[in-house]
Amino acid sequence: MTFDAARIRMLDRSDKLAAARAGVESKELLGESLRNLGGPIISVNGLAYSYNANATLNLDPLNQTAGQLAQTLPPSIQNLIAGVPILPLPSNYTLNRQESGTNVSLAGIWPIYLGGATDAVRGFVAAQSREAEADAEQAGHELDTVLVQRYFGAELAQRAAVLRMQVERTIARHDEAAQKMLAAGVISRVERLQASVAYEDARRNARKAEDDAALAAVALARTVRVDGSVVPQTPLFVLSGPIEPLGYFFDAAMTRHPGLAKVAAKKSQAEQLHEGEEALKRPQVVAFGTRQIKSGNADWVAGIGMRWALYDSIDRQALTASSQKQVEQAERTDAQARSDISLLVERNWRAVENARRQYLALAPTIALSEEVLKLRTAGLREGTSTTLDLIDAETNHAKALTERAQAAYEYVQALAQLLESAGLSDRFPDYVARADLKVN
Repeated sequence: MTFDAARIRMLDRSDKLAAARAGVESKELLGESLRNLGGPIISVNGLAYSYNANATLNLDPLNQTAGQLAQTLPPSIQNLIAGVPILPLPSNYTLNRQESGTNVSLAGIWPIYLGGATDAVRGFVAAQSREAEADAEQAGHELDTVLVQRYFGAELAQRAAVLRMQVERTIARHDEAAQKMLAAGVISRVERLQASVAYEDARRNARKAEDDAALAAVALARTVRVDGSVVPQTPLFVLSGPIEPLGYFFDAAMTRHPGLAKVAAKKSQAEQLHEGEEALKRPQVVAFGTRQIKSGNADWVAGIGMRWALYDSIDRQALTASSQKQVEQAERTDAQARSDISLLVERNWRAVENARRQYLALAPTIALSEEVLKLRTAGLREGTSTTLDLIDAETNHAKALTERAQAAYEYVQALAQLLESAGLSDRFPDYVARADLKVN
């Protein structure tokens, strides 16, 4: 699998990136839900009711009053009344009322002025959305760096395993030749044992390199979500010339690094919180109304209400000062982040240059190991070199090739980290295409 294919597959199937995108979509939907915040609210209210009410009246005072009134009448009328049988009122009387019914009404509330609170809420949610976008972008940069490490790490491990196996096969042949030479009396037993020890070391190193390569391939497969293992097809590379100057990456980092975008979003959130605190100090005006839903003479009410907190148990001045300090904290964090990112960019840029120079500096070592190997091979045929000399030459040549591959790996790793710190991780494939030195 080529690096470009691995990157496309990783970006399509990464759970980490999918989770970050879901977070962005969640904040965007939340902002969409608050788009009309502060507008009218209309609701239908309905109720069904039934009641039974009892009230007991005490009639004793009425009986007493009637008797007192009778005594104030003229004697002739009192005599007349005395002859008429009049029953007194009962001592108490219970009244009962029962009713069932329904009531349906239409109600509306329209905030006319809330002191800017609704704008502060919408601004806060919009800032949260920008923060989620920055987190998603950072997740993408981190995934690109991880892919570079694992893809070219698998390439390095595979190359090291191939070189170790080649050395193992070569030393195995020398070991067999040494056994024959010992039987013929050409070499001593010490030389024979030295060849045997070298073969055992080579075989052990080859098995370890194979295990490392298998593990690196599995790690790469897990990164790109492939069952089994993945064999990299894009070779390790180095640009023979210097990359863009340090200032180029400084400028890119100050405008594209997602960490700075996140800090800016945090600052915006703090500012909106401050605006919200200020809005609570201002008066709030709302219009309201309700009307029964029925034919005929329906009940209704409408009006305007105003609320202005003159005194609050919460110290609003301290609360405002607290939100202002959050804004100051965000500003200080932004300044520190810019300083840290600048230092990180410079460190990674220098690491790229050091790795490039290290790779180029290994060219004489590779040439020397090749010449020594040719010399020892010819010397063994002519009897001027021993088997152990040839084994050392083979081992040193494989070691030099491995060091060159390691230097190339350090180069691509440093390059990936530099691009991540500058917010340019998506440009890594461009450097792969520009590479003029490849470890084939």
